[in-house]
Amino acid sequence: MPSLSKRHLALALAIAYPMVLHAQDLAPSDATSGDSASSDVTSLGTVQINGSRAKLDAARNGLSPETGSSVYRLDAEDLKKLPQGESTPLNQVILQTPGVVQDGFGQIHVRGDHSNIQYRINGVVIPESISGFGQSLQTRFADHLNILTGALPAQYGYRTAAVVDIQSKGEALGSGGSVDLRVGSRGMREFSAEASGTRGPFSYFVTGSYDGSQVGIENPTPASNAIHDQDHQGRGFADLSWLISDDARVSLLLGSSNGRFQIPDLPGQTPAFTLAGSAPKDSAQLDARQQERNNFAVLSYQGNAGTSVDYQVSFFDRTTDVHYRPDVVGDLQYRGIAGEILRRNRANGLQADLSWRIDAAHTVRTGLFLQRENATSLDTAQVFPADADGAQTSTVPLTIVDASGIKGTLWGAYLQDEWKLAKALTLNYGVRYDSTDLLGREAQLSPRLGLVYEPSPGFNVHAGYARYFTPPPTEKIDSTSVQAFAGTTNALPSDANTAVRAERSNYIDLGAGWQPNEQLTLNLDGYYREVSHLQDEGQFGNALIYSAFNYAHGRIYGVDLSASWHDRDVSAYVNLGFTHARARQVETGQFNFDASELAYIAENWVHLDHEQKLSASAGLSWKALGTTWSASALGGTGLRNGYANTQHLPGYGVINAAAARSFGKLEVRVGLDNVFDRTYLLRDGSGIGVGAPQYGLRRTAYLGLSQAF
Repeated sequence: MPSLSKRHLALALAIAYPMVLHAQDLAPSDATSGDSASSDVTSLGTVQINGSRAKLDAARNGLSPETGSSVYRLDAEDLKKLPQGESTPLNQVILQTPGVVQDGFGQIHVRGDHSNIQYRINGVVIPESISGFGQSLQTRFADHLNILTGALPAQYGYRTAAVVDIQSKGEALGSGGSVDLRVGSRGMREFSAEASGTRGPFSYFVTGSYDGSQVGIENPTPASNAIHDQDHQGRGFADLSWLISDDARVSLLLGSSNGRFQIPDLPGQTPAFTLAGSAPKDSAQLDARQQERNNFAVLSYQGNAGTSVDYQVSFFDRTTDVHYRPDVVGDLQYRGIAGEILRRNRANGLQADLSWRIDAAHTVRTGLFLQRENATSLDTAQVFPADADGAQTSTVPLTIVDASGIKGTLWGAYLQDEWKLAKALTLNYGVRYDSTDLLGREAQLSPRLGLVYEPSPGFNVHAGYARYFTPPPTEKIDSTSVQAFAGTTNALPSDANTAVRAERSNYIDLGAGWQPNEQLTLNLDGYYREVSHLQDEGQFGNALIYSAFNYAHGRIYGVDLSASWHDRDVSAYVNLGFTHARARQVETGQFNFDASELAYIAENWVHLDHEQKLSASAGLSWKALGTTWSASALGGTGLRNGYANTQHLPGYGVINAAAARSFGKLEVRVGLDNVFDRTYLLRDGSGIGVGAPQYGLRRTAYLGLSQAF
């Protein structure tokens, strides 16, 4: 699928649907969230077609159980009540749930894990893209989404820190659409549009957007404005559906994103190397850039056999690449290497899920996932010759070409039974088998167990156990040739280079939810995870691209608390997450580490760089005087930093606010991000696998207009 041009991007996207958080723990899986996706299709031609779509929507939701997990549901109104509404980046939406920590470059961490997040659209896994600065998926096309974490049922594998299950607006809309414009300080501009409609058995929903600013990546300085930090990002999404019969349909999902970023400059630096024929270049005048592209397509067939069997079979294809272009003179003078780096990855495969309601007590689910990947890396680097101590021995650079490729296969199958033991008690037990053949064959049989007890409609307790198998992320495997850079200014600290391994863990989760009245919901959830071959990632090279490695042992545990209030005119939520995440002994990717740091980590439990002891989020929405007033807050005690992550950054707290009012079909929204203009660090450039410093966004004002048609 080709990348979107600006002209294409003018066509389509603006979910005018949005949020205040329902942090509700799981109910039995037959209480699906599919009703909202099928309640607004009166523009379809007949009651028969309308009813068929509603039935298929409910059946698709029933394919994905949740028993024993912690689930946070965000519906259309929830999303709309965020200060930025449908323009809120997807990672910022997820940050408004318990146990989620923000990091630099738009990364998020759930319950002490590094990435390891699975994204699904309409129940289908979307293979992950190469990590960078941009968000390849948007909040705009979501009708609603569920975030599952904890001890997941056997259906969910591979990326298990959290499952973000997005239901596309798709057929939830009638014919129509909207055009949106948002402008603000720091060069903010965003244009988007969406269109939807039905023609008998055919329905469509298409969206597109373009956005950019002068702070595309976090500022490496505390200044209000960044230097050389513009970005241009375009995205598109389409959901096309054909109703073949009352019991079957074919759907096609298409998605594309293309982001171009300037790498921000850090003024006042002193060159560490000398380049023949070039005067020292001002560090505030460097011109490094990065481009990120991601395209995916999913073709699905959904149907049922009688009244008791539902199934969906999907074929998917995803291509992604990241291209870093250095400032050759500047990078050589300041870093001793100017490397042009291109990483590409293509994944395609099959996902099949089936649900069989045997009787009122048992629902059996089974499925298969198969994925084939082809990853390539091409690094063309200029470096200086150096002695054994790393000191430059010549001012004339050498050129080293380092090319590599990896092909891998991943497949898994699961079988589980949701057993209604009693009216108030549901057990989901099952097993899955996963196998990966990437840098070597690895496999695991993983039992899963989830239990939900609901003695009264307003109170429930859930418990779960999951054995997890997490394959290495192919797109983040660093295949750098250690020997190729020996005797240069890019010589690596160690020559140990063991292949990244699959992570294996035991996960226990226990929680309770209480709704004392219709307005108030309270949740408490605790978790413990014992890990072998714990996977982590770091930015070790010149380009801002992450590489994976393993610790031999890991131990992660914590507690999440949440409370939400929903009334006719007032909605509010508060989330707190306490996390402890430590690991010991680097066992792969050792070539990225200094020998003394390797020795320290081998003998001591160290904090993971993304551990934040306390994370908090909150929000408020109030309808008064014909206007919706909203605010959200995000804070924490700071990520780890210093030698071997022995320290942590100062705590921080940020508040965003907005007001939105409708004038007929025109909505006007004004807002402020970082209302009190707090200066705070996400990263300071120190810690395991941490690159440049990153400061949070300073105060930014914006005006948004949305015209429906």
